[in-house]
Amino acid sequence: MDELIQQVVAKVGIDSNQAKGAVDTVLAFLKERLPAPIASQLDGVLSGGPGGLQDQAQGALGGMLGGRSGQDKPQGGGAGGGF
Repeated sequence: MDELIQQVVAKVGIDSNQAKGAVDTVLAFLKERLPAPIASQLDGVLSGGPGGLQDQAQGALGGMLGGRSGQDKPQGGGAGGGF
């Protein structure tokens, strides 16, 4: 969570106490709104624990955004190229 607080400090230009308050507010909001199995993992994600939801999300997003084997597939019309 310290890393997130430092990013807020750097990007927004507020002191660390204000940034911590903002991060705590957002976390409380997310914990109230997210399904319980996901909300219960938020603290683990912010602590950067391996194999947590953060790693799973990065893997999924990498696949969706071409971060894995999707880059070596041809773009466009594919075989035949016409009607």
